[in-house]
This record gives sequence, structure tokens and C-alpha cells, in this order.
Amino acid sequence: MNLEDILIPPRAIETEKWQLGNTIFNEIKENSIVLIFCSDYRGIEDGSAEILDFKKVRNELYRLSKLDFEVPVCDLGDLISGKSHQDTHYVLQEVLSMCHNKNAIPVVIGGSNDLALSLFSALNFHQKNINYTQISNLISLVNDGEELTEKNFLSKILSSKTFSIKNYHHLGYQKHLNEMDSVKLMKEVEFDVVRLAELMNSTQTTEPFFRRADLVTLNCDAVESMGDGFSVNPQVNGLNKREICAYMKEIGLSQKLKSVGVFNYNVNSRHFLNHQLLAQMIWHLIEGINIQKSHPVERSYETYWLMIDDEKYAFQRETFSDLWYFGDDEKEESLIPCSLSDYEAAKRGIMNPRLLRN
Repeated sequence: MNLEDILIPPRAIETEKWQLGNTIFNEIKENSIVLIFCSDYRGIEDGSAEILDFKKVRNELYRLSKLDFEVPVCDLGDLISGKSHQDTHYVLQEVLSMCHNKNAIPVVIGGSNDLALSLFSALNFHQKNINYTQISNLISLVNDGEELTEKNFLSKILSSKTFSIKNYHHLGYQKHLNEMDSVKLMKEVEFDVVRLAELMNSTQTTEPFFRRADLVTLNCDAVESMGDGFSVNPQVNGLNKREICAYMKEIGLSQKLKSVGVFNYNVNSRHFLNHQLLAQMIWHLIEGINIQKSHPVERSYETYWLMIDDEKYAFQRETFSDLWYFGDDEKEESLIPCSLSDYEAAKRGIMNPRLLRN
């Protein structure tokens, strides 16, 4: 597949040497970060696939500092939508596979939330046992009809016999917007479901849900809106500006990150602050990836043993990053990511049920 046939290259933006735009490439490089902008919103009700202009976002992003970033950043441009919504999914998966073949991390920006299925499908072709974390205010498990929408994509991922999912974490749901049967079902099958209130003010308790994520997608409806709306479905409640930037950095810090999606963004917003916020969210993601790449491969741990009701439990602290794990297995992949607050609660005799379940 020729990328020139399916992508509109970004227009030149004048930047200074210290700015990020001065270092951005237009081709996929090994071990790089690849930005792909998408205009296909046909997964939402009355959504269209008309070509949208992401220049306002790029203007803000390109003029942010490049700091000491070492991971190459590529901007492939704007994906040309297919004749049908399904065609867009197919073409996007082809582009994503090109990125995975070069061990690059694709970041898809724009389009409707159902494009998460393409990210999952493309990654599933290259690896199994995927850890998927989604930030979204809605939990929709609708599974009717063949046409793919933002309401049924999640059920198609979770019920597919060809997809290999190890863990699914759903963060930021709002009780007043959701059918409680869906929330109840997610908990019954022992997926982690976390309310918006638990994400606010600090990332400490929810960071473990990102630490080993292979795929993370963000529904912009989960971010509180300002002006004419940050998302295509603007919400008065959601993560605020500082919180969402902090979580984008946590996504970048994932030890296994392979793919990221930021969907339902309101590209047509007339308020430049919305474009500025998205640009800074992308920047914090890039910063997190660069920090993670600088971490040593070999890790050392301090082990802390606790007795609770005649049971002995081990918590381990990774000495370089100060991150916490549950378990005493010598294999790092067998340890369960947890937080300092989990350890502090265990010292008081209160064990997080998630740790015992796993």
C-alpha cells in the first residue's frame, strides 16, 4: 500500500529550532512515535467523513518545546476516509500494521470512538494477550447490527473469538450516564471498572491500570468541555485540563505501550483553547514515552511482607521508578501493578480485592 494514496501530508508550519515541529519527520522510522489524524466520524449518530482541517491543533503542537526528546516523532498527515466507514477501518489497520512492523507507536487522533476496534485488530495481528485500557464516560455493550458504531465496538472486541485480550480496564465512567446493567456485567466478568471520581485530583491510585497497557484509547467525551465543546458529544463533567494531561503522560509511561487512540475530538471547535489542550495532551504523551524509553531495562526490587488474618502477602517496590507491585514471584511479568495506597491500606489490614482476584 502506498501511503501517498491514502494520506494527505501536513502543510508546512514555520517553527524555531527549540520547538517540537523542527524535529518532526514525515515517514515512519524504527522505534518512533507516529501521528495519524483521522476525519471519519461515521461511527457516531449523524456523523460524517468530510475532510477536516487539523491545522489548528498542529499549530499549537509544533510550537511546543522539544525539550531533550530522543524518540523520533513522525506526522504522517490526514488519513483519507474510505468510501464506506468499514473501508476506513481497513485502510487504518494497514497503516497501523506498517507502524507495528517498525516497532513504532501509532497515535491516532480524531475520528469516532469505534476506531478503537481497528487499533485493537491491528495490534492483535502482531501479538496476543493484549492489555487494553479505555478512558470513556460511557460503557456501552450494545451488540446489535453488523454496522460498526461507537456503541457496539466494545462488545465486538470482548466477544470476538479471534481477538486475544488479557485484561480490560474501563476508566472514567459516570454513573448518571450509564445503564447500570452494563456496569454490573463488566464487574461480574471481573473487568476493572473505575468511576470518574476515582480518577480526579491524582493519578496515583489509577496509574497501575496504565503501567502494562499495550493499547490505550481515550474518548474525548470523558473530558469536561469548554466553549463550543472539546468533544463532538460535549459534557459538563469529566476530567479537567490538568488531569487529562497528567493521564496522557501516564499513558506514555506504560512499559508495554504499542498503540494510542484519541477519539471523538471536536475538530471544528472555534475556541483555540480546545486545540491547545489537545496539542498539550499529545505533547505530554510524547514526554511520557521519552521518559519510559530512558528507564533502565534491568530492574531491582525491595520486598515488604505483611501478615493479614494469618495470610502472608508480599509487596515489592521498584527502586528506580518507585512503583509498587503485589506478589513474590521472581518473574517480573507475574507481579501485579499496584499503588503505594494499596500497600498502605494492606498495612491497616485492608486488601484491595483486585489484587486477591488476580
